Amino acid sequence: MSRQYDRLEKCYEYYRTVSDFVPETGLILGSGLGGYARNMKVIKEIPYRDIPGFPVSTVRGHDGRFLLGYIGDVPAVVMKGRVHYYEGYSMEEVVLPVRLMIRMGICTLFLTNAAGGISRKFQTGDFMMITDQISSFVPSPLVGENVSELGERFPDMTHIYAPELREIIRTTAEEEKIPLQEGIYLQTSGPNFESPAEIRMYGALGADAVGMSTACEAIAARHAGIRVCGISCISNMASGISDTELSTLDVQAVADQRAEEFGRLVTRSIEKMGTDK
Repeated sequence: MSRQYDRLEKCYEYYRTVSDFVPETGLILGSGLGGYARNMKVIKEIPYRDIPGFPVSTVRGHDGRFLLGYIGDVPAVVMKGRVHYYEGYSMEEVVLPVRLMIRMGICTLFLTNAAGGISRKFQTGDFMMITDQISSFVPSPLVGENVSELGERFPDMTHIYAPELREIIRTTAEEEKIPLQEGIYLQTSGPNFESPAEIRMYGALGADAVGMSTACEAIAARHAGIRVCGISCISNMASGISDTELSTLDVQAVADQRAEEFGRLVTRSIEKMGTDK
């Protein structure tokens, strides 16, 4: 047994000592979006710090706990707070939570984040459904010995974000009358915000939004054959797109303004995905 898999199994063994709940959907709440938890029926909370060998969130606004329960009628596990590469964790550690949720039993992973808008079609507060991603600016979470129990050595990434899940999100947004943008998400290492020159480069590469998470998690999930979808909340326009200096305080303020619509869009989409397996 590899060291990676042994660590994952120890986390899972602890999980089974505190719960026998089997979720179908995993949801990761991005910066400023932790308030979504009020939209679900929580039956169990597991702080990350209680799980042996598990990485702990150190960023303000990332609470650091798993919530087990139901989103509508769909059994779900929600990560209220994620861990990031810029916190000093290895990529293996950053995607350990995703792999643990897969071990718990999820078949769908719903990713959310706060992101900077690069596309000039966007405005602060927009929701962007992620259609594809650029992860070339951070290490792949699959570097190193391949763990065959987790997936094959060279997984295909043609459809990282499942077309059928994207259609569900698109249709749900129309039904709920929630404006929805679509675009390509680019992950950087952080923690510094990007320079205007870097943003111009990312835009030239085809990126519509930029952030410091998500893409590596999507790769780990696709490695395991899990369906993935994602939504970015455009919390600010990226450096050089607007003249405003960037601040993490803006992230929470924008998330608070869009919390009700975000909750409706995610909840209704997950309910539909639960019947679309």
